[in-house]
Order: sequence, then C-alpha cells, then structure tokens
Amino acid sequence: MTDAPEVIRTAALAGLPHGFLGRRGGVSTGDVAGLNVGHGAGDDPPAVAENRARVVAAVAPGARLVTVYQVHSAECITATEPWPEAARPHADALATDRPGLLLGVLTADCAPVLLADAAAGVIGAAHAGWKGALAGVTDRTIAAMEALGAARVRIAAAIGPCIAQPNYEVDEAFADRFAEADPANARFFAEGRPGHRHFDLERYVAARLVAAGIGTIELLALDTYAAPERFFSFRRATHLGEATYGRQISVIALP
Repeated sequence: MTDAPEVIRTAALAGLPHGFLGRRGGVSTGDVAGLNVGHGAGDDPPAVAENRARVVAAVAPGARLVTVYQVHSAECITATEPWPEAARPHADALATDRPGLLLGVLTADCAPVLLADAAAGVIGAAHAGWKGALAGVTDRTIAAMEALGAARVRIAAAIGPCIAQPNYEVDEAFADRFAEADPANARFFAEGRPGHRHFDLERYVAARLVAAGIGTIELLALDTYAAPERFFSFRRATHLGEATYGRQISVIALP
C-alpha cells in the first residue's frame, strides 16, 4: 500500500482543505498495513510519522498537524499551536481560528466529524464514539467554535466513515443508556438476535447536530467494518482475532 493516500472530500466543506482518509496510501505493514496514523497501534514509529506526513501533504501542504490524546470524552480543546506528542491534552475534539493548523481526529469505527464556519474562519474536528456522542462531544465542539466567533446557523458539518448499523451489535444495557438519556433515542436501534440490538451511530451523531441547530450536515454513509481494503476497524480486527488494529484520520484546516 504505497500509492497516494485516498482523500475523501465533501460538498458540505467545499473550499476548505479537509479530508476523511482510510488505510490506502501508507507505508505500514502487517495487521496495520497502509496509512496507519495511530501511535497506539504497536506500529513502527517512523512509519507512523511518514504516514502522518503523507496526510498533511495530501490535504494541506505546509500545515502543522494537531491531534489530541483521545479518551472517549466530550472534551474539546481550542488549539492555537501544535503541542509535543508527549504533552497532548486528553480530549476528543478540537477547534481553532488559526490558519496553518490541520486539526485531526483518529478513528477505527467511531464517527469522525469535521465542522466549519467558513465565513468566520473557524473550524472544528470531533471524535464521536458512542460515549463521547452521548456525552455531547459535538455540542462541546460547537460551543468552542462559537467562542471563537462562529455562528451555529452558519456551521456546516460532515460525518465521515464509521461502523454502520448492521455491523454495530450491542446489548440491551447499551441501548438502555440511550433510552435513559432520551426515550426518542429508540429510533437509532434495530432489533437483533435475542438480547441484542444494532445501533446507528452515524444517524445518532447527525441527530445531535440537527438538535444543536446545524443546518448543513453531510453523511458519507461509509462503513468501516465492511471495507477492510479501505478502512481500519476495531470491531472487525477483534472479530478476526488480530493482535492490533490501525487508526485512520480525518482532518480540516483553514485555507
């Protein structure tokens, strides 16, 4: 997998350097073969560094990549400059109004969300796993963007590749957490085998954005689990008994 990285762009964020990347076009090998950008995957550090450099070159040449230490929280950090790898803040979303910064979030089934108020020159990126999504990571990202001068009525958002409902089996206790938060959340669950449901993470995240007043929302409807040649997937790697799994990245910058 040494071809150029595949950069999936969206109409919602047209005009802004951005992209949802998968596993194509990287130098990693083994279980994480391809464009693995995760330091926690047990990959060779120089390979991860080369893959990250390829992401920057493909999306926003000359920009400085900024990521956080993701912990499945609702925390959003306002970035003004990159921080050392060892000093990355624990959070799951970023916002900035600084040109030259490429905000990035890593995923391997969770939903990456890129956001922008192009008129205000404010952007955001969120890692929305089920815990962070339920806790309001997108709401916190929108609030952080507003603090920088964005207006939610102007914010456009795109939800990138994530695990699709048919492949996201959960137990009843999982579904109960969402029902306790809001009984209307039942619409995001489909019946499965006895004692289990199937959760639609992408539609849930989209509904949170709608409820927050975001008018332009684009869903890519790309299933990470079902496309092993294109995306990394934690759940697929687990089901296959693989020792580790890669992480893909979604990025956005100001022009």
